[in-house]
Amino acid sequence: MTTQDTTIPASRGPSLALRYALREMRGGLRGFYVFIACIALGVMAIAGVGSVAASLSEGLAREGRTLLGGDAAFSLMQREASPEELAFLRSRGQVSSAATLRGMVKAADGQLALVEIKAVDSAYPMLGQVTMAPDMAVRDLVAERDGAFGAATDSTLMARLDLKLGDRVTVGSTTFQIRSVISAEPDKLSGGVGFAPRFLASEEALRATKLLQPGSLVRWIYRVRLPDNAAGDRAANALADDTRKALPQVGWEIRTRDNASPQLERTITRFTQFLTLVGLAALLVGGVGVANAVKSHIDRRRDVIAALKALGATGRDVFAIYLTQVLALAAIGSLIGLVLGAGLPFAVVGLFGHLLPLPVVPALHPGELGLSLLYGLLTALAFGLWPLARVHDVPVAALFRDEVSGETHRPKRRYLVWMALVIALLIAVVIGLAYDKRVAGVFVVSSMLVFALLRGIASAMMAFAKRLPRPSTTMLRLAIANIHRPGALTPSVVMSLGLGLTVLVTITQIDGNLRRQFMAALPEKAPSFYFIDIPSTEAERFGAFLKEKAPQATVEDVPMLRGRIVAARGVKAEDLKPSADAEWVLQSDRGISYTNEVPKGSKLVEGQWWAPDYNGPPLVSFEKKLADGLGLKLGDEVVVNVLGRDISARISNMRTVDWQSLGINFVLVFSPNTFRGAPHTHIATLAEAQPDPSKDAPLIKAVAEAFPMITSVRVREALDTIGTVVTNLVLAIRGASAVTLLSAILVLGGALAAGHRHRVYDAVILKTLGATRLRLLGAYALEYLMIGFATAVFGVVAGSVAAWLIVTRLMTLSFIWQAGSAAGVVLAALIVTVGLGLAGTLVALNQKPATVLRNL
Repeated sequence: MTTQDTTIPASRGPSLALRYALREMRGGLRGFYVFIACIALGVMAIAGVGSVAASLSEGLAREGRTLLGGDAAFSLMQREASPEELAFLRSRGQVSSAATLRGMVKAADGQLALVEIKAVDSAYPMLGQVTMAPDMAVRDLVAERDGAFGAATDSTLMARLDLKLGDRVTVGSTTFQIRSVISAEPDKLSGGVGFAPRFLASEEALRATKLLQPGSLVRWIYRVRLPDNAAGDRAANALADDTRKALPQVGWEIRTRDNASPQLERTITRFTQFLTLVGLAALLVGGVGVANAVKSHIDRRRDVIAALKALGATGRDVFAIYLTQVLALAAIGSLIGLVLGAGLPFAVVGLFGHLLPLPVVPALHPGELGLSLLYGLLTALAFGLWPLARVHDVPVAALFRDEVSGETHRPKRRYLVWMALVIALLIAVVIGLAYDKRVAGVFVVSSMLVFALLRGIASAMMAFAKRLPRPSTTMLRLAIANIHRPGALTPSVVMSLGLGLTVLVTITQIDGNLRRQFMAALPEKAPSFYFIDIPSTEAERFGAFLKEKAPQATVEDVPMLRGRIVAARGVKAEDLKPSADAEWVLQSDRGISYTNEVPKGSKLVEGQWWAPDYNGPPLVSFEKKLADGLGLKLGDEVVVNVLGRDISARISNMRTVDWQSLGINFVLVFSPNTFRGAPHTHIATLAEAQPDPSKDAPLIKAVAEAFPMITSVRVREALDTIGTVVTNLVLAIRGASAVTLLSAILVLGGALAAGHRHRVYDAVILKTLGATRLRLLGAYALEYLMIGFATAVFGVVAGSVAAWLIVTRLMTLSFIWQAGSAAGVVLAALIVTVGLGLAGTLVALNQKPATVLRNL
């Protein structure tokens, strides 16, 4: 009977393949547990991250009206809305106003603290409720009684100044009584991240403090609540459009209920993408486990494959049977991952719901789960097709000969094309559905490069070991031979261990650099203090005051306004297409300044600085990297709205800025004639050659007493606040990365288990020839030690490069290589590799020679 005579008809092929595949799986899933676990972990990570993010986005959308405090919010910087502007808003609905700014609170014992002041009117809050203890109406809370205005603050300030309910404090020129402790505000998320405790008071009280000076850095927010019968998203967006048309020069920053906190939503989207890529990295690491498991399964089924081919099955038939098995196992692993990932939002809310400041609405999200399933199946196919395809045209004799032969078989072209199509589809899905396609593209290219390098390192290691002179020591000779022999574990171990170590080193290097950046010592020559809201009429006297109090310190003082870019090169800001690292400059108002000379910490790289006596049309100096991100060049016009007026200026030059010095600097610096006569304040820094923290409190107290309208900000405290946020983000990254590391360990264990049968044969033959257990253990330990060390070196190098690129290019921070963490990773790699390897070897050494030899 010829093969052609017994070929299965095409119409019956799929059903027969499924029947044979299921029949083979009746005996259990032995050898596929790592396969299933790797797919399940990766799918769980992607499905979990996607489901939590979707639940959070749904919560933000559902609670958008409450989070915003109305159907639409209109904010202005450094000025209040005019009566005409207020009248227009009130004609459309109920209006509530609030003002936010930073200030200094002084306790009765003289202690001072920076606070985020929020001054509200009698209508606040129009939606939601302020949670505080004791609970009371906001109107009663902020009312003036017994010569003091009422206020509420959070527990942080109470603890910092050792306050209790009923105590009196001073802000500016006004006395306040602490009447309640705030635990939640309905509109807090829409205000962004605060860097100081909240201090809630009334607008009347704020005016009494005399902090509202011309040019003070105060944001006025006017929230509009539409009638309940016309309060949909469409009505809110119509109100925003009508306001822009009716009052085009006002310079509103407008948000609507469906966009209550755009910065938070962007942050969530970016962070979700990053964690999804980490989950995809776990899935790719697991793909190596898939390839190992499929290869091992094919090796174990050689006799079955040979029998099928001897009985007339074609290569296509055999391929179809085992492809069906791989898809079925991938589906099992994916379904397990989907169940775990889909349950993550419910687990998060159930365990931590009372601690979360974000509105997470747990639900099943079919789109996210379907995408995770697609990732799982595509990954299994991408990594499983190569070992599957090798059985297609291999003759029966070669299949048996592979037991001891180093011969390899290249898959047929059609299977290589299928592999290419699957990989291309996987790449298209990763990049096409990414929020930041550039980051996704970098991830894809980096992953392919790492895979290629690891495969190259494994081949180079085997070639090098093969060419080494024959050692005289038996253990070393056996260890080196094991590295390059046919069927060696080297490629599998290097691939699985190398991927995990690269991820681990990347995370530890990023973690170390972020901690160093925000929690270690301040940069050399960094200022110790920032002083904001310095009235322009008091700037000279304040500078002299600082010189008197700190004669050895360096004081820098510059004028400051706030402005928002509304157009550039003739294109409205909302129509510009900035790069990912430049879009933030368009999202809100920015600090701006003017000067006759190049600011300290800046370097002129294009164009010429204006003359000291320049009096022509407004000119502006733009930060180079951001200008490139916005597609701007010298001579382009930039329109900035300042104090309700659109100011058009031509780009005269571009600068690079050393932001990490923490000195005063701005994206936009104008020629002095641009803002002649405009109300503004100054900002100043004080830098000490030898900072003495014990002198900080007396200086802050002296400034508060002499200049109550000026706010003092300790740079160290601000960095500590940022550091807390960064630490929480790093913890989330560590959690997601733990999935990748667990996958890597599973793959490594699977790779070692796949070679267990060969290890048993080796151990039995060598023990029969007189090798002792100790000598064999030493040889295997040396083998794993050499492979582990070489792979660890690659992981350290590749991970360090990846971390350097992320820290310097994406985060735009300085990078210092963390040698300690790198050494720890190398040590951990050696322990894991040798430990897992010897654990399997001990089992092999315990096999009885007679039993094994009878079955050879």
